[in-house]
Amino acid sequence: MPLSGDDFVVDDDDEILRAPGRSRARRANAREDAQNFEVTRTWDLLTEDADGTITGAVEGLLEAGKRKRLLKDTTPLQRGIIRHLILILDMSLSMNEKDLRPTRYLLTLLYTETFIREFFEQNPISQLGIVGMRDGIAVRISDMSGNPTSHLAAIQKIRKEEPKGNPSLENALEMARAALFHAPSHGTREILLVFGALHTSDPGDIHRTIDSLVADKIRATVIGLAAQVAICAELVSKTNNGNLANYGVVLHEQHYRELFMAVTTPPVTSQATKSANSLLMMGFPSRTVEDHPSLLQRFAAYRVNVRSAG
Repeated sequence: MPLSGDDFVVDDDDEILRAPGRSRARRANAREDAQNFEVTRTWDLLTEDADGTITGAVEGLLEAGKRKRLLKDTTPLQRGIIRHLILILDMSLSMNEKDLRPTRYLLTLLYTETFIREFFEQNPISQLGIVGMRDGIAVRISDMSGNPTSHLAAIQKIRKEEPKGNPSLENALEMARAALFHAPSHGTREILLVFGALHTSDPGDIHRTIDSLVADKIRATVIGLAAQVAICAELVSKTNNGNLANYGVVLHEQHYRELFMAVTTPPVTSQATKSANSLLMMGFPSRTVEDHPSLLQRFAAYRVNVRSAG
């Protein structure tokens, strides 16, 4: 077939001649990239203890993280030292996902145990209760208490249970609201929600429940394991005066732990709460001296005289 002047044919010999040049240029670029690339070997930062373990190094990293949280905000603000917190855990089917190793559920229970210890270390006179969501209902895991041992034992019991069903955010919030109803006004009322699902199965109007939380001065913090959910954003916004800073979505395991441990720091007291605060009446025993002995004093003296006479 005749070839026109506009046709271009690549000869095999030309391809063979050009190939070595391209390969040499590619190798030169690879060498340049390798020289500019620095490998960060984080394992070199760990040092072994005398017994050959890295326990001390790990504990040092944890202590450094704790100091970082404490020094993160050094602004002199009034914070509530008597806290009443309800922890709501998602125990639905979505917690079986393995994007957080080993699973969302097992990692959440592990971090919950760490959170309980850290919470009572930072807030020794506070109260904590735990609620779970599964099968469309709310399950009470542990009652409101200031004893961390009882909460840790309750978490150990639910380790054997499997996540199932759908979560019901409305039922869990209503149970948390009922548990915080009798909390005194001089302490904080808080809810920490760990939410792994992207939906909620509610029997009623959850917006009315959120309005009730606002009326009861209960503030909510949400940790999302999948993505930001509109109803959770509304919950955080309305209970925190329009501030969404208390809503965080997990990026990875370490970020999950940081979001969890950040709640151990007492929240800043709002201006409305500050103006409503009043002094607490405290009673102390007083000593009074009477001119005449009282009936109890005369009876005690009579018993002493009887014993000495006998």
